[in-house]
Amino acid sequence: MATRKRAINFEQSLKQLETLVESLETGNLNLDESLKSFEKGIKITRDCQSALSEAEQRVRILTSDTNGDAKTVDFIDEGQE
Repeated sequence: MATRKRAINFEQSLKQLETLVESLETGNLNLDESLKSFEKGIKITRDCQSALSEAEQRVRILTSDTNGDAKTVDFIDEGQE
């Protein structure tokens, strides 16, 4: 269940980041508001990068063999079968 919550938070963070970028691109914010939005965007970006790194590590663990060596697994797209 914790994995599901993390995925939802990641998606919410991306939405927040998109909203921040859109507000910055409009040019309607004053300098102080722009800087605060930029700082918030940097924090969200770092949090997302951290979550992606953790997910990548989990995938590496799950796809490694008993010796800890990474093994290649073919991706099967169910829509193309």
